[in-house]
Amino acid sequence: LLTVTVFLSTLTPKFYFALTVTSSFISGLIFVFEWWHFRKYGTSFIEQVSVSHLRPLIGGIENSPPAPAAFSAGENETSRQNMPECKVWRNPLNLFRGAEYSRYMWVTGKEPLTYYDMNLSAQDHQNFFTCDTDALRPSDTVMQKAWRERNPQARIKAAYQALELNNDCATAYVLLAEEEATTIVDAEKYFKQALKAGEMIYRKSQNCHSQSPQHEAQLRRDTNVLVYVKRRLAMCARKLGRIREAVKMMRDLMKEFPLLSMLNIHENLLEALLELQAYADVQAVLAKYDDISLPKSAAICYTAALLKARAVSERFSPETASKRGLSTAEINAVEAIHRAVEFNPHVPKYLLEMKSLVLPPEHILKRGDSEAVAYAFFHLQHWKRIEGALNLLHCTWEGTFRMIPYPLEKGHLFYPYPSCTETADRELLPTFHEVSVYPQKELPFFIHFTAGLCSFSAMLALLTHQFPELMVIFAKAV
Repeated sequence: LLTVTVFLSTLTPKFYFALTVTSSFISGLIFVFEWWHFRKYGTSFIEQVSVSHLRPLIGGIENSPPAPAAFSAGENETSRQNMPECKVWRNPLNLFRGAEYSRYMWVTGKEPLTYYDMNLSAQDHQNFFTCDTDALRPSDTVMQKAWRERNPQARIKAAYQALELNNDCATAYVLLAEEEATTIVDAEKYFKQALKAGEMIYRKSQNCHSQSPQHEAQLRRDTNVLVYVKRRLAMCARKLGRIREAVKMMRDLMKEFPLLSMLNIHENLLEALLELQAYADVQAVLAKYDDISLPKSAAICYTAALLKARAVSERFSPETASKRGLSTAEINAVEAIHRAVEFNPHVPKYLLEMKSLVLPPEHILKRGDSEAVAYAFFHLQHWKRIEGALNLLHCTWEGTFRMIPYPLEKGHLFYPYPSCTETADRELLPTFHEVSVYPQKELPFFIHFTAGLCSFSAMLALLTHQFPELMVIFAKAV
């Protein structure tokens, strides 16, 4: 004790100043690292280490049930099915690369598509437009390599090489329509050439598909090409204002290929019918696809809510409703809005223009911010067209969260909201877009603690620098 006292009495104010500055600097670095780790992974690094490594040392692991040594294949599959899965889907309304995404980049200088999103599209194209029999046709062999090319100019060059080998190569026209055409009119011309070539190849494949498994695979590929081309032609007609023609093409496509419902062509049809204000037809489509056994989407849930809101929104007033109560039709509309918001809670802020929109990505995550961007980008105009619909949404959408249990261990009308949406959305959406996060994560204790420690030690350093003698006396007293 005597030695410590002598040592403290010999310390100078410079030592105390250096000590507090160093501790402030170190705690500041820890705070910055903790904040970065939380933004990237959603957890506190110190907290994670303490739970993973320190708790077993102090006996905390004894309270948890023992983990099984191994899972059988069936058990593993069952557990995987019970976990919420963040599956990425092809955006049914994705834009054209050359005519829309590239034009945006030329004007703003910002890249609207992420590498992850474009890589998923490349995989889609390889799965949709190639098969094992491509080696039999030189043009298909060239296109097989073209879909793997990362450079757009290399892909376009390969498409022209394929057309030199075979002027009826449908997939080459598809690539040129998607990436070389700089207007929708030019894209439609390429797709019409692709349709002519695709129908001819499809008929040939139909005639000999039963001869061998290879021919059957070729028929599947040619069917995919034909469906893709017809769908994009319908989208071109929709964008060029020929909406009735687009609706007819979509209906014919759904009737001709009913087994390809996983392509969600009905979402294209819903949007076109809303543009025509054919609300009875929209209701008929919803009656078929808004079924408990079929997967949901923001387009299905919010379109159903829009139709219910349309019946009451024009005369709806929150002041009047609070006095006399809600009518049956108004209750149905509010419940439909609550259902839609529970499915995807990110959409209302875009529809109410509380958040700015960006071009929708080529892939979306259902119930995620990417799906909300894609839905609002095309459907905001339909909500604006119905008088009072956005007002009703504004008055009621936040009431959804009072009905959902928190933390989100279980849902109200749907499965629990998956916790993996933020990570996937950050991969799909461009970096300049502020990703919407639900539920908002609370800052962990250690971030607050390190921030307070950094601030406190910095204040001590400042006081030591300004009043060295008084701070030395205080430190020795402590």
